[in-house]
Amino acid sequence: MTKSTTDQLHIETLLAQAGNRTDDDKTGAISAPIYLSTAYRHAGLGQSTGFDYPREAQPTRCILEQTLAQLEHGVAAFALTSGMAAIQLVFTLFHSGDRIIVSDDLYGGSYRFFDLLHDHYHLEFAVWDGQDQAALAQLIDDQTVALWLETPSNPTMKVIDIAATAKTTQAQGIKLIVDNTFYTPLIQKPLDLGADIVVHSATKYLAGHNDVLAGAVVAKHQADADALEFNLVTTGAVLDPFDAWLLLRSLKTLPLRIHQHEANAQTLVKTLGQDPHVDKVLYPGRGGMISFYLAENVDVDQFLRALKVISFAESLGGAESLVTVPAVQTHADLTEEARQAKGITPNLIRLSTGLENVADLQADLAQALAAAVK
Repeated sequence: MTKSTTDQLHIETLLAQAGNRTDDDKTGAISAPIYLSTAYRHAGLGQSTGFDYPREAQPTRCILEQTLAQLEHGVAAFALTSGMAAIQLVFTLFHSGDRIIVSDDLYGGSYRFFDLLHDHYHLEFAVWDGQDQAALAQLIDDQTVALWLETPSNPTMKVIDIAATAKTTQAQGIKLIVDNTFYTPLIQKPLDLGADIVVHSATKYLAGHNDVLAGAVVAKHQADADALEFNLVTTGAVLDPFDAWLLLRSLKTLPLRIHQHEANAQTLVKTLGQDPHVDKVLYPGRGGMISFYLAENVDVDQFLRALKVISFAESLGGAESLVTVPAVQTHADLTEEARQAKGITPNLIRLSTGLENVADLQADLAQALAAAVK
């Protein structure tokens, strides 16, 4: 188990206790209250409780953000309305003409946003394979300000060495930003490995129940935190109190959920690897995400229709197992040529392994694969 450097509590204890004792001076509530007020009374001129307007600070969201910062070992965290809002907040740190290097396998929404930034706001982008540090160093020029990466990547599960990459970015004086959605801080803490900023689609594993849309940004350095806070207050995409409370509640079970997601996934990797209807399995070794290529004689649509336990749906990280076809869902905005180059073919299936009994998942995949043979 990993201990928090903030208070020396194990991470499981930190999360189970999240929000506890925050209301001791009023009610002693164990579960943190949901504060819905958008206005806060001032005793007089120059006097404030610390809460003036919810776009700036909000009691329920502050408890969540403090927990997220402790979880990732950052100086500050920010809870936003979606994962894409979190990505957008990070990019408010940059200016027209800045150059950002990105790893070559990313969530499709990230590609779409980066295209928007290039076409309308004149940011420049370069692509790195995520493996060759010498090549990365050569890509960095005087206009380069940051490297953006996902590890494991979505959907081909490419793993990038964050610590080695951080040495390169630090030597060149650029920021390292890591999307940690797939692994969460339970498996990987990018800030401890040298990253400067961490981003999450908190909709996924952090919330974990397919019922909250949220994003998170965690900063390692106070200067970045100050800039991000100012920009978030200015732009206003803050998470609402009820969703902040739901996300805080969900974090309490994150260690248990990640353990079961991973155990189920590792069993299914072995099962799929032995199935004659599967050509290849992609798994990064940890976590609950799997991608696999259906064999040529398996009809993708029939496979999806035959599933009885696993749902065909466009998300991940929830209690329920879901399958996605990236070529027609998450990465549909890429050109066919770009998808092919990245291995995102029509027969690539992404599986978010849920919390069900793994035997039921094994049986469901087996019967659906068999039923879909042409």
